[in-house]
Amino acid sequence: MFLVDDILLAPLNGMVWLGKKINEIIQKEQSDEGKIKEELMKSQLQFELDEISEEQYTKQEKELLERLDSIRKMKEEE
Repeated sequence: MFLVDDILLAPLNGMVWLGKKINEIIQKEQSDEGKIKEELMKSQLQFELDEISEEQYTKQEKELLERLDSIRKMKEEE
């Protein structure tokens, strides 16, 4: 009976495993300080090349700095 259960539940178990792996990757990417610093530099370069307005740059910079700050606080708590 357990073999039949394993066979029937295999697709579901595979989807659960895949979901967990995707979540791990997303969490790792969102907590990567280097990635956020790259985005800050990219945003600054776009502003300096007049590809984005000062208002857009300020907004992006604020959001990225907040993310960076929250990552650092989270790492301190661990």
